[in-house]
Parts: sequence; C-alpha cells; structure tokens
Amino acid sequence: MSRKEQDIKRLIASQCHVGTKQLHFDMKRYVSHRSDNGSYILNLEETWQHIKLAARVIAAIEQPQDVMVVSSRPIGQRAVIKFAHYTLASSTRSARWTPGTLTNQSNSASGKLQEPQLLIVTDPHLDRQAIVEASYVNIPVIALTNSDTPLQYVDIPIPVGNRETKSISMIYWLLAREVKILRGELRQDEEWDVLVDLFYHKEITNDQLGITDNQVKQEAEDHEQQAEGEKAEKDW
Repeated sequence: MSRKEQDIKRLIASQCHVGTKQLHFDMKRYVSHRSDNGSYILNLEETWQHIKLAARVIAAIEQPQDVMVVSSRPIGQRAVIKFAHYTLASSTRSARWTPGTLTNQSNSASGKLQEPQLLIVTDPHLDRQAIVEASYVNIPVIALTNSDTPLQYVDIPIPVGNRETKSISMIYWLLAREVKILRGELRQDEEWDVLVDLFYHKEITNDQLGITDNQVKQEAEDHEQQAEGEKAEKDW
C-alpha cells in the first residue's frame, strides 16, 4: 500500500471527509457528493493534494518561527500547539485572538506586534479576525476549510470537516509530517514515531480532577441556595 493510500485511510478514519449540511459556493469544487443524512462529503483526494501543497509552502519559509498557526476553536488548540512544537512554528498562547496582533503598530515597541510570513488558521469562521488582519499586511493564509466556509482571503484551502478534534488533529499531524520530510528531518519511507493521539484535544473529567458526583451535586445545591438567598434579600 502506498503512503498516499495509507494517508487517505487515516483521513477517512478521522472523519475528515464529513462536512456540514450547508455548502458555500466557494467550496463546491471540493465536494464529491451529499450523504443520505444531508451532510456534504469532501473529496479527500483534494484534501491530500492540498496538504502536500501547504507543506511545500511552509517548508519554503526560511525561518520556521515566521509561520504562525492559530485556532480560535478550543478543540483545535492542542493540535496547533503540537504542530508548532514539531515544526518550530509560532502559535498563539490562547484560543482568543487579540485584535491588532498583526496590524497594531503601537505593539511594535512592546514586542507584541507579530510579523509572520505565513498564517495557518483552523476555522476561517472563528479565525476571521486573524485572516482579515493578514489580508491588510499581505500575509498568505492556509486554512482548514469546511463545506460551508467562504474562501475570501484564503490562499490555500485544506478541505476538511473541521468541527471535530480527530479530524483537525489528523490534518495538523499529516501537515507536520510532510513539513519534516521536506526539511530532510524524516525520510519519505520512514514512519513518524509521533502518534496523532498527542494532537487530540482532551476534556478533563471530574474523575481525573478527583471530584465525585456527590460533590458536583452538593456544589450545585449550594449555588442554588445562595442564588435564592440573594433574590430574597433583594426582594425584601
């Protein structure tokens, strides 16, 4: 089995081909058909080819830190951080984009003004502010784009269902691997020993925090009693 076939199987297993039930005209060329439940199915051949194209652009940037990758979608934040770690790109410290990060010259003296040569975004809907700012200063944009995504100011779209952590993580994992191959850090036939699971967003459960169901219930009751007491005091 070729590496391309293996990658397509990985994309399918991660549900990267499942789009939304809406279709934007800009994304029509990247959709193969519509499923029985109404979801648009993305063409994974296009996805794979655009991952390769995006990787070539990223690898061509002389200084890796001049590539900025962002995700305003919390479930993509861990994937972004891991991608930045393995490719030496820069990433935002939180899911919230600070307006003026790319354009506010008053941030220059404090070192807060970012001047990347390339921007990668996880969801053009939520990362709209970052994309618009990039357009003001002529920074090319690579974006993970769903079936309902407008492609304004997006230079290289990577068609993918970007609503789930598995699909987002798989794209960033494949992209990081391709970049490392192009930089000569991995051989073409070499398996990358980093698991895609490390890119997954993980919810911290109450069990992991050592909090029991009774404690959660008691906290809710205490909060409710406090709210009732405040309301009674206000009415009085």
